[in-house]
Amino acid sequence: MLDQDVRGFVLDPDDVRIDEPTRSAPVKWVMVVNRGLGPGLVANTAGCLAAGVARQAPLLVGPGGPDASGAEHAGLPWTGCTVLGAEDAAEVRRVRERALARDGLLVVDMPALAQVCRVYSGYLESLAATEADDVEYHGVALVGPRNRVDKVVGRLPLLR
Repeated sequence: MLDQDVRGFVLDPDDVRIDEPTRSAPVKWVMVVNRGLGPGLVANTAGCLAAGVARQAPLLVGPGGPDASGAEHAGLPWTGCTVLGAEDAAEVRRVRERALARDGLLVVDMPALAQVCRVYSGYLESLAATEADDVEYHGVALVGPRNRVDKVVGRLPLLR
């Protein structure tokens, strides 16, 4: 079965290469997070983006395995995941817009609204009542062919 979102991102099972370095993987996963947020919001944004990506593209998560004592450990992304820092919410929006303009990229965003609503249905209601130009983004995750992702994120620095 192929992982696919409506925008054309496809991850074929034959592309899954858990036996090669992440830098040689044909697929790249990055998160771009507003570095002006506090540490708690940054961590929450990254965690929520990871959950959204894993739901849309479960083949990105490799198999789990036991340690030498036999304790099991859950699978992690075989592609790795680079977390980059955007200057502010406006830069996150620009990255999101550039990504949406390209075919073949999975784009998962984290609106600021999601972090102020305590009930998920309330988040969905608030989002539905907000015009697209008024949505503020704390972060965005991109997955797709390495060269396409690199063209979208440019030279954004690692989040520090």
